[in-house]
Amino acid sequence: MHTSTATQHSYENREDRISAAALLNFFGITDEWGLSSKEQMILLGNPAKSSFYRMKEFADGKSMRPVKLPQDTLERVSYIMGIYKALNILLPNNQRAAEWVKKPNVAPLFGGQSALDVMLKGRVTDLSDVRRFLDGERGH
Repeated sequence: MHTSTATQHSYENREDRISAAALLNFFGITDEWGLSSKEQMILLGNPAKSSFYRMKEFADGKSMRPVKLPQDTLERVSYIMGIYKALNILLPNNQRAAEWVKKPNVAPLFGGQSALDVMLKGRVTDLSDVRRFLDGERGH
């Protein structure tokens, strides 16, 4: 029987649990979207490579050592999770949702770029803008 990585770890405190859940969600989403490690690093705010690979090893279940994420990273992951949720409500097919992220978009926010292109500009506000756009499309 396979147990999720989150249940295999013991956590010292609430921050460790939040960081663990954030990392598992982030890597699950970005893997589903087919993003490279470089793209993942940008979305996370360009952490040091050693920090990034420690995060990835934790999410992959290769390390049991919890990784405490800074507030900025948690905020970024929160936006990615919101984008993912909104996309899967608007496009209830994981493949179509993943494709949408990479497709050029003529909406004014995107100006012919894809949502991923906008998110990869690297600022938290870029993630926020994509999230707000999708929430608007959902009518929220």
